[in-house]
Parts: sequence; structure tokens; C-alpha cells
Amino acid sequence: MASTGPPQSLKRSDTSLTREGDQLIITPLGAGNEVGRSCVYMSYKGKTILFDCGIHPAYSGMATLPYFDEIDPSTIDVLLVTHFHLDHAASLPYFLEKTTFKGRVFMTHATKAIYKLLLSDFVKVSKVSVEDMLYDEQDILRSMDKIEVIDFHQTLEVNGIRFWCYTAGHVLGAAMFMVDIAGVRVLYTGDYSHEEDRHLRAAEIPQFSPDICIIESTYGVQLHQPRNVREKRFTYVIHSTISQGGCVLIPAFALGRAQELLLILDEYWSNHPELHNIPIYYASPLAKGCMAVYQTYINSMNERIRNQFANSNPFDFKHISPLKSIENFNDVGSSVVMASPSGLQSGLSRQLFEMWCSDKKNACVIPGYVVEGTLAKTIINEPKEVTLMNGLTAPLNMQVHYISFSAHADFAQTSTFLKELMPPNIILVHGEANEMGRLKQKLITQFADRNTKIISPKNCQSVEMYFNSEKMAKTIGRLAEKTPEVGETVSGLLVKKAFTYQIMAPDDLHVFSQLSTTNISQRITIAYSGAFGVLKHRLKQMFESVESLPDEESEGPAFRVHERLTVKYESEKHISLHWRSDPISDMVSDSVVALVLNISREIPKVVVESEEATKTEEENSKKAEKVIHALLVSLFGDVKFGENGKLVISVDGNVAHLDKQSGNVESENEGLKERVRVAFQRIQNAVKPIPLSVS
Repeated sequence: MASTGPPQSLKRSDTSLTREGDQLIITPLGAGNEVGRSCVYMSYKGKTILFDCGIHPAYSGMATLPYFDEIDPSTIDVLLVTHFHLDHAASLPYFLEKTTFKGRVFMTHATKAIYKLLLSDFVKVSKVSVEDMLYDEQDILRSMDKIEVIDFHQTLEVNGIRFWCYTAGHVLGAAMFMVDIAGVRVLYTGDYSHEEDRHLRAAEIPQFSPDICIIESTYGVQLHQPRNVREKRFTYVIHSTISQGGCVLIPAFALGRAQELLLILDEYWSNHPELHNIPIYYASPLAKGCMAVYQTYINSMNERIRNQFANSNPFDFKHISPLKSIENFNDVGSSVVMASPSGLQSGLSRQLFEMWCSDKKNACVIPGYVVEGTLAKTIINEPKEVTLMNGLTAPLNMQVHYISFSAHADFAQTSTFLKELMPPNIILVHGEANEMGRLKQKLITQFADRNTKIISPKNCQSVEMYFNSEKMAKTIGRLAEKTPEVGETVSGLLVKKAFTYQIMAPDDLHVFSQLSTTNISQRITIAYSGAFGVLKHRLKQMFESVESLPDEESEGPAFRVHERLTVKYESEKHISLHWRSDPISDMVSDSVVALVLNISREIPKVVVESEEATKTEEENSKKAEKVIHALLVSLFGDVKFGENGKLVISVDGNVAHLDKQSGNVESENEGLKERVRVAFQRIQNAVKPIPLSVS
């Protein structure tokens, strides 16, 4: 069952749910019917997860952030970052350092290495005032200390949340996360690509179907051209522009697609000697640092690159030079410059665009997805004029070519991926509203016969689903060595950790858990003056197994009951019981104790009254007489001794005579007579002890 609700606050409250924690909530705080500021909130069974923590590249300042005010950051248990792109990771320092978040953060090794480089550069090139800066270099360094790394296919568990990741393609280190809470599995793809390119592996397909798949829908129902067609078109546009004496600007992410395009350009230049005098610049302050990272993680790339690396470093480009700033650029003659950022909103790519946009000999090749609201998106539609950073306008005469090498899945990849997984619930994120809407309709048609629910929530719109929690216990260790027959009882210890249940042999407890076993030996001594043989005889009538023990083993007469409890003769007046505590042995011991006490009550008692006992009884009788007299005085006031041992009680001129032996009362006043009779009876019951009956 799934439903979408209006935007609502996700801060944890104590209101009880109608179905006791079976409600799973997924809410996009960003990337809901938009591309940018990816951030998806998920809550189930009191556990909360945040997937990604990006910014929106089309905005500035606080407006770039996801809707963090919809949640209580202190309640987030785990934050999982899929890759290093700004729209997936750039609000992480803010969230870690400027909010109440105190959970744990995970990303892959390569993502963490590039995250620091990319965000440091982002802070430097951001054209905002100090007051509008989300964070500074120190915040990035502090956030690095809080980020933990995870390997692909490594399973981790945090506070009852199990998760692991798969290769996602897209960029170096990109991961898809599978999360398991109480047996409900959710796959979050992040950005992914099933197409192997020149340096990256294709995205993996998980070996089992998740209950929910949160999947990107960037390209909607669009289909990518074949890769070789795109590469030919890309190199043709660049070659023809240079042949006309123009310059080529390629705005791209500093890391990710840039490395792919540089591999293509370097190979093309090597195969065309006539271009060797035309410089190619990689205009990014990160050029040197990011190349070092790519060389470090060469084993995370595809087989083609690893084979090349065995002979020479494929990222040691022969025809490409780094360009740190516009001041170092000699703008004379033709050249090819790849510069960041990809959206042309600021930085080196924007500066070069403004220098070259008015000359029709020049060209701008946009090689990847462009976000709504950026200049790159605007010039794809080829307006006559563009607004410069100083507010003035300039004519747009340069040629603009959109040749997508974006490592996002197109419709064919998305459709194939979902057909392989067949998740019963699909949630679309990371796509413009129109593209996402078309994709949703096409998927609904495609999966019409499978009752698949497909939902495309907006930002802050919650998707609510309900899952019946089935508790399943798995046998492990020695108990798992043999498959039980149908109807056979499996006996062991049930160990619960978070939402996982396991049955194991007691001896395996220290192996498969942090628990250990111990034995409790119990002993009890009971008063018993009867014959020891009588006790054994009575126990044989109750228990099937009562065996005598050798004297040398038990140091005196003893027998074993039910192979669990030992009864020892201690003295003429006592016996002792010994057993190792467990539910059955405790029950046997309780039965034996009850039997011993019952036998003791049945033994006849001979009472010998001595002179001393007689004296004691007389003294007790005199004490009782005094107490009775004192209590009657306190109740009636005037109480005197009369004839024949009777007591004379006077109240307001009325007189009553009380016989202490029989309890009879004589008085002309019926009210006083009844009062004295009842009072004496109650006093006597309270003062004199209840007589013991001997059977």
C-alpha cells in the first residue's frame, strides 16, 4: 500500500501510528520533480536515513540547499552519499557543521578523496559574499573527519540499519546503496549508467529485488545516440571549428565527464598530426590533484583502462596542458579549452564564454546534462543575446552544440534495469517535471500487468507505504549443519540484534555474538527428620528416573532425580538439593521441595508436656487476663472484679456482669449487654493464640 500526502513536517513526534511502526515514509528534500540538490529522507521502524546531500547549481546562498527545515537533523541515524558531484554532496559540510546532525556519514573511498578537492574549489570560485557563504574551508576539513568510507559490496550495520553498495558507473567512486531495515529493502540508485565508457565500468544490477527502488529519471524517455556516433560528432565539431580558425569551449564538471572527454581528445590528437600545434587546455585548478586521484583508483575502473595502465598511464595526457587561471591563458589563435563549471554560471568557463561568445568562428560544445536555470541551459535554445556577469548584454554569435556524454541512464537503460529488478514500488527522483511525467506514464504502461506502483513526489511531499513485518529467525553454526526433517523440533538460543533473529547452539553464542554463556549451580538445604529411604520411595512414585549414587561420588547417601537434581543426606534433621539451573531443572527442584515439605507435615508428632511447659502456659494465661482487663477499661471505663470471678462493668448507671470463662453477659440494658459481649469476644480472639491441631 502506498500513498502520497501533502508536504508535512518530518520532525520525529511521539504520536502512535495506526499500524505500530509498519509505516515507511520517503520524502524528497531535493530532486523532487527537479534536477539539483539531491536529498531523500527515509524513515521506518524508528530508523531514519538521508540519501545524498547536494546543492542546486542554479541558485545561490541558502536557496541552494535542500529543505532541511522539514526534518530534525538530530534524528538522522545514517547519511549515505552516492558520489562527489556538487548536486549530490556539496551541502554536506553545511549539514555536518551547521546543524544538529550527530549520526554517521558514509561514502566510497574515491568519493571521499575527490569530495575534498571539489568542494574546496567550489568555495573558492563561488561568487557570493562572506555572509552568504554556506561554509568555508575549515568546515570542509572538519567534515572530512566525520566521513567514514565503505567498500563496494561491504555490508555495514548501524543502529539496526544494514546497508551495502554497488558500482553505479556515472563517475569514479559512484555507488548505489541498498538499505535493509527489518527485512524491508530499499535501493537508492543516485546517478547511474549501464553503459561502459572509456574508463568506467557499467552499473551493476543487484542480485535480488528490493521492495522499493528510488531511481533517477534525468533523461525521462529520451534515448542516447550510440556512443561511437556521439564521439564522431564531438571530434568533427571541434576539428571543423579549428579548421576555420575558431576556438572551442567545452564547459564540463571538473571531475567525471571531463576525464572521459580528455581521453577522447588526447586519442584523436594522437591520430591527427595536423592538430599537434593546436593546444588543448584543461582549465581547472583541480587538474593536478584530480589526476593523482584517478591514478590512485585505477583499479576501480574498467578493464580497458587497467590494461592500458599496465603499459603507460592513460591519464598522463600527451596533448593536453593544465590551465589554472584566465591570467595564464594566451588567447592567440585556435585552441580547445575544457573548463568548469558545466553550467557556465561562474568561474573559468564563464569567463571564457564571455570572451568568445560574440565571434561566429568559435563554438561551445555542451557535453552533458544541463540544469534548468543555468546559462548553459539558456544558450542551448540559441538566443540572440546573453547577459554578462557585469549586467550588460552581448550578442551570441558562436555556434552552440549539445552532444551529451552524460553518464546518466536513458529510457532504454532505465527500462532494462527495472525489468531485471522488478521492484513492486518505484519512486522517481532527479528529473525535470515534464521528463519525469513522461517517464512515469511510459513505465505505468510497461508494468501495467504487474501491479507496480510508480510515484513521482515533489519536494517535501511524503510517500507513505506499509509493510507487514514478518519475524524470521535463521539457524546458524552447528544448528545449520543439518537440515531438519519436516515436523522436527529445532532447539537452541534465540538471539535478537536490532531486527535480526538467529537461533544458535549455546556453545556457538560467543562465536556469532558478543554474548557468552555461564552456568548457575544452585543448592538448597531443607529441614527433614524422616527416613531417607521413605523420601526416595515417594520420589520414585513421582519421577520415572531416581537413581542412587555411589557413596564415594557423593560423600554420603544420595540419589539423582530425573538425571538433573541430586538429593543428599546431610544430617538427621536436614537434606540438601543440588542442580544446575535451567527451566526444566528448576521445575524438578520445585517439585522435590514441595514433596519434602508435604512428607514433613505428615509425620506424627508426640508432644510431651513438662512442668516447665505448664508454668509457661499459666504465665501466659495471667498475662492474657491483664491485657483483657486493660482493654475493657479503655473501652468502658468502670470495670471491677465481682463475685465468682465475674467482671462488673458500669456505663452511665447501667451495669453488666461478664463471665470471663464462658463469655456470657448479664444486664438489664440490652444495648450494653450486646456491646460488652461483642467487645469481649473480639478482645479474646486478638489476645489468645489460635490453637494448633495435631493430625
